[in-house]
Amino acid sequence: VALAARERLGAHVTGWDPDEHALRVALERGVLDAAAASPAEAVAGADLVVVAAPVAALPAVLEEALAAAGPDAIVTDVGSTKAAVVAAIGDPRFIGGHPLAGAEVAGVEHARADLFAGATWYLTPREDTEGLRFERLHRAVAGLGAVPTAIRPEVHDRLMAAFSHLPHVVANALVEQACDALGDEAIPVTGPSFRDMTRVAGANPPLWASIYGANREALLDALDGLLAHLRDARAVLAAGERVEAWQAGAGVRRRALLDVGLTGGPLQQVRVVVPNRPGVIADLAVTLSRAGINIHDMSLSPSPDFRSGEVALWVAEDHAGRARELVEEVAR
Repeated sequence: VALAARERLGAHVTGWDPDEHALRVALERGVLDAAAASPAEAVAGADLVVVAAPVAALPAVLEEALAAAGPDAIVTDVGSTKAAVVAAIGDPRFIGGHPLAGAEVAGVEHARADLFAGATWYLTPREDTEGLRFERLHRAVAGLGAVPTAIRPEVHDRLMAAFSHLPHVVANALVEQACDALGDEAIPVTGPSFRDMTRVAGANPPLWASIYGANREALLDALDGLLAHLRDARAVLAAGERVEAWQAGAGVRRRALLDVGLTGGPLQQVRVVVPNRPGVIADLAVTLSRAGINIHDMSLSPSPDFRSGEVALWVAEDHAGRARELVEEVAR
């Protein structure tokens, strides 16, 4: 985040980390402009504060950052679960975030300014999130190269359990199953299917133990759903009927999942006047996101009396008509 902010936004970035060696490397590699001696020193005077910490530690670190941040600052995080941290932080300056980007290597030595290029970056605004603050964070995330997408915290966690956390559990289980199947035989040369399916097995145990714990209920629900699907698959294979249709159906549904958000064509501007009530911009962004409409850019122009404001949104041309309908519904 720091490297992308420096190279893509031209930002001046001050950082703090409990690992002094990591701070030195960050300065040497041009990831940071300056290193702070404490979180409070790093936050002082910042327009945007990004907290990257283990999920379990996020509430405490965020509270420390908010205590030192100015009244106009935006404080966000990059944690992979959102409901618990959003519930724990009552400050309207905080807007939760989660970039869906990463690599198999970690640490400042492997920092990349292009890591977020084209990646979804979830934002979880609160009901009392100010529109102008959300707009500023939306612009910053887009400036890093990501695609900012608003989502409710509990929906985020349910989707992450299914699309991110459960695959890690399954990869671990597949490795165990393969070892059981091997028995006393020599280890064979594994094929690409096994390698692809188990790429994330055993990844970063402290991090993933924390993620599993933070999203336990949603993950258990997803695991129960998978077990039901596995029982169905066993029944299909045992009967020897509908096997080809079952296989083909999975392919169709996978393509549909991967194609979400990849169409829409050129951008078109949608403008609407909305009342100046708490959370209206968050409602608008989440409503469009639920409809599969991404906001590529946005700007707000408050009226002179601040009772309302004009919102300009840039969405895919094919989605503009539906976007206008939804935005006008929210504005009513």
